[in-house]
Amino acid sequence: MQKRNIKATLSVITMLCSTGLASDVVIEVGEISFHLHKFPLLSRSGLLENLIGELSGGDENKCVLQLNGVPGGPRAFLLVAKFCYGVKIELNASNIVSLRCTAEYMRMTEDYGEGNLIVQTENFLNDIFGNWTDSIKVLETCEEVLPQAEELHIVSRCINSLAMKACADPSLFSWPMSGHSTVQSPEGTAFWNGIGTVSKTHSLSEDWWYEDVCFLRLPLYKRLIQAVESGGMKPERIAGSLIHYAKRHLSLLCRQSSFQNGNRAAPGSTISVPSDADQRNLLEELVELLPDEKGVTPTNFLLRLLRTSMVLHASPSCRENLEKRIGAQLDQAVLEDLLIPNMGYSVETLYDIDCVQRILDHFILMDRDTTDCPPNFVDEGQLMGGSHSLTPMTMVANLVDGYLAEVAPDVNLKLPKFQSVAAVIPEYARPIDDGIYRAIDIYLKAHPWLTDSEREQICRLMNCQKLSLEASTHAAQNERLPLRVIVQVLFFEQLRLRTSIAGWFFVSDNIGNSQNHSGNLQLARNDGSNQAGSAQDQIVAVENMKERVSELEKECLNMKEDIEKLVKTKGSWNTILKKLGFRLRSKPCDAKVSSNNCNNANESPTSTVPIMNENKKFKNNDLEG
Repeated sequence: MQKRNIKATLSVITMLCSTGLASDVVIEVGEISFHLHKFPLLSRSGLLENLIGELSGGDENKCVLQLNGVPGGPRAFLLVAKFCYGVKIELNASNIVSLRCTAEYMRMTEDYGEGNLIVQTENFLNDIFGNWTDSIKVLETCEEVLPQAEELHIVSRCINSLAMKACADPSLFSWPMSGHSTVQSPEGTAFWNGIGTVSKTHSLSEDWWYEDVCFLRLPLYKRLIQAVESGGMKPERIAGSLIHYAKRHLSLLCRQSSFQNGNRAAPGSTISVPSDADQRNLLEELVELLPDEKGVTPTNFLLRLLRTSMVLHASPSCRENLEKRIGAQLDQAVLEDLLIPNMGYSVETLYDIDCVQRILDHFILMDRDTTDCPPNFVDEGQLMGGSHSLTPMTMVANLVDGYLAEVAPDVNLKLPKFQSVAAVIPEYARPIDDGIYRAIDIYLKAHPWLTDSEREQICRLMNCQKLSLEASTHAAQNERLPLRVIVQVLFFEQLRLRTSIAGWFFVSDNIGNSQNHSGNLQLARNDGSNQAGSAQDQIVAVENMKERVSELEKECLNMKEDIEKLVKTKGSWNTILKKLGFRLRSKPCDAKVSSNNCNNANESPTSTVPIMNENKKFKNNDLEG
């Protein structure tokens, strides 16, 4: 079909431009033979002038030339032949690069006629570089004649033009920026004598150029990204373009992709799918292009890249690069993205815990370099449910506790590995230890064969003093915990309640003193009405405090009863207390408490232990053995 079209076109050329003479030169370009005339070619091409002059042996002999090095092939040579015969040719973004390279190859300079093809194609290129869409198309077509386009600096000039437009504010210019998805009007076609279309400027966001450059192959796209980076583009915009490019070309990046099959093409699909080697090379190149600034590239995207790199068996340096980047901003990660399936050759656990361990190590190392060591104490208000600032270390501690709770049910998860991940987080990073306690409880439930010594080892990961009231209540009834841990929990909870009671008495005494002092001042001022109102308010406050103290004593009594029940079932209480180095007071009421409150405390109390439900952190199924 191509041969017939070219011969038909040349027949038209011969009818219009020849003098009726038979063809006296045959030029073979690839598999196509062009039957032409010497004179039109000699007047425009220095190459043909030399070759024809060397091969011509006589008037009756037909000259045959082979031009297998024409950059644009037969299609480009056909346009050159038309130009030599004086036929007006159409220049556009699709053929300008091949024509410019072919004109250079055939030495069509001004020495062989004014307004020769080199000058005309150069002028057209200079005009077309002012148009974003056509410049993208020109850069794409450079792939066909890349060595010649590089030699003529077409690629570099095109990339510099695109980089300048991408870095600039689009509202300040009027170049057309309709991407590949925009349908161009017929008037958008430009001829060699200029570009006739200028589209109106639209309101564009900073990512307006992402989609257009996605059509470039990786080598040219890489050079464009390097050019915009040199041009001062914000790292956030560079990262955004890389993410857009990766989502389009990395088929394994999406969550919906199947990890079982090497070829991901749908059955019956005719779309060519890149090989794993190509995908691996693409991923490694994109990782190298990511900006180094912390927080510029989203952490969830980095984790998806890491997961994809494991599937494609990317180089160790690529995976280490991603792990360091993730570790630097681990506080921005979410638990779902951190659950990386184990894809090693010897799969022991469901999730790749070693990878998470390395990421944690990177985070701890960078955190030590950037922050001072915080004080090694915890505010009582945080233990009682008060608010606290979520520092990066605290956020990572919560993330790790949630991660351990997710991986704990894996029966193949060894105790040392669980301990190593949990121990990475320093003690000060956890305002309360409810999260790590929950993870420990789930692990104990999934590994009932652990010895008492191993149970005590894993329980050392938490601080019983930093458990909330709800977690302490759960732990006091948790038969999976070692007896020593349960006793510690009960002791610290009772100690906390006694401290609270003492604090309430101190406040009550201060209010009483304040009431007497205020009464004296009011008598001195003869302000009877104000005195009565203030005294009434203070009496109500004191009564409320007494009621609260009574409630706390009831909770203390209930806890003592729980301890006594525990002793009856698990051994001698006195022996246990002596081993722990403390003893409980025999009376639940303090001497300062009124007899009325003591009577209330000695009554059969109503349990104030909160009821566990499915919405709490510690569920009913966690209480079961």
